[in-house]
Amino acid sequence: MSAACLLIHPSDNVMVALRDLKAGETYECNGRSITLQHNIPAKHKFMLRDFAPGDEVYMYGVLVGKAKQSIPLGGLMSTENITHASGSFGYRAAQYKWSPPSVEKFKNRTFKGYVRDDGRVGTANYWLFIPTVFCENRNLDVIREALHNELGYAVTAKYKAKVRNLLQALQSGSDLTSLDLSPTPSSTATNRIFKNIDGIKFLNHQGGCGGTRQDAATLSALLAAYADHPNAGGVTVLSLGCQHIQLEDFKKDLFKRNPSFKKPLLIFEQQKSQSEEQLITEAIRQTFLGLIELNKTERSEATLDKLVVGVKCGGSDGFSGISANPAVGYAADILAGLGGKILLAEFPELCGAEQELVDRCTSQASAEKFIHLMETYQAEARRAGSGFEMNPSPGNIRDGLITDAIKSAGAARKGGTSPVTDVLDYTEAATKPGLSLVCTPGNDVEATTGKAAAGATLILFTTGLGTPTGNPVCPTIKISTNTALAERMKDIIDIDTGAIIRGEKSIEQMGEEIFEYCIQAASGMVIPKAVQLNQDDFIPWKRGVSL
Repeated sequence: MSAACLLIHPSDNVMVALRDLKAGETYECNGRSITLQHNIPAKHKFMLRDFAPGDEVYMYGVLVGKAKQSIPLGGLMSTENITHASGSFGYRAAQYKWSPPSVEKFKNRTFKGYVRDDGRVGTANYWLFIPTVFCENRNLDVIREALHNELGYAVTAKYKAKVRNLLQALQSGSDLTSLDLSPTPSSTATNRIFKNIDGIKFLNHQGGCGGTRQDAATLSALLAAYADHPNAGGVTVLSLGCQHIQLEDFKKDLFKRNPSFKKPLLIFEQQKSQSEEQLITEAIRQTFLGLIELNKTERSEATLDKLVVGVKCGGSDGFSGISANPAVGYAADILAGLGGKILLAEFPELCGAEQELVDRCTSQASAEKFIHLMETYQAEARRAGSGFEMNPSPGNIRDGLITDAIKSAGAARKGGTSPVTDVLDYTEAATKPGLSLVCTPGNDVEATTGKAAAGATLILFTTGLGTPTGNPVCPTIKISTNTALAERMKDIIDIDTGAIIRGEKSIEQMGEEIFEYCIQAASGMVIPKAVQLNQDDFIPWKRGVSL
């Protein structure tokens, strides 16, 4: 039988239940016999000593909370008896020493990507449609339906068939409640006209006008980052004409980011067009001609240091920090050892882990930039009557993440242990090999949107509860923390790390398997579920308070 419980760090004073444990039973935990005072559901924690009000709670070796009331040895940690707490942090001249993993089996490997003129390498080849303002969303929707259906990128065929069956049953007077609407095989990617183009993506958003000029400026920089993304081979821009984000502003941001930008860039302004039909027709015609040329681009060999991997967790549970996240962290360390780039974001979910990250910064400037961004973000949340401590969702709490510091300490593990080589504000591009910290909210879609803007060409997304989040330009790989989820939501999960919980595989073994999957996905040899389902989520951050 697998172990009943786990002590994550030698200095912790609580343990994690790896399966459901019963009150009154005695368990051997880290060399001690502990009789439980309460039922402890899997993923939840119990106390390793008697706690008095105000006593500090440690997990992952850091402060994660304080007792609100007396809690007995073997008692259940809950929101009723524990409140959020985290340690202070600041710059200190630490000498961080990293022990990188062996990269021997990967050092001569390559992947087959799309090599761009500036030397960056994409893991996919997309054509992007970008609106400078929300007024163009409807036009993008019309173009999307036309192009996706006719060029073989739509994933709605099976659902249209179900609607037809319902309509036929209605017309024939059949019983709709008993009608067989079983899943039908998907034809995704089998009838594509342009074999070397992985998708046509649309960045619908709600900004570009109204709101603040600062929000418009940030959105313009974000859209420019997506146009410049190595997974984008060509871009069509639709503008109304009178909005805050003027076309010249967008182009200025684009060429500021990449002065040597050479991709096809098609621009249409509706207020200069003869009609809506003329605008859409010309956008489709010119894009189609661009697709013909882009389809001539083929995958070619590239070294693994060209990979840029964002790491993300969402729908997290009490196993996230002990299975999927550290396994992803090990894969991140492999990539760092090979000279690639790793992006760790979600600043509200680094609360309590700040000092370790500060100490890992390779320069004082990076450390102080991280401190400034964290303190500014927390201050903005406080002014709005919130705070990082309000980050955990009801689902997180139900599955054992009682405080934000617990959630954060586990979330930080997906960044691995390599030195922090850079710190990036929202929309800034990753340029240095190794681990970069990227300022984004913890919100799943806002975070993945920000990681792609920083240049992520793959995203490793861990989840314990299940989430369908994807990204328009960055293939997103879903990794479950537990096998029950992987079996229940097979349609969205790519990799299952539940074997770590059962003691069947080590973190290192799973990390190598995850990295191998990255190579296959980057080469187009496997297609992540989120890509197959066209889960193209895109939400720009308005720099207000979003946790």
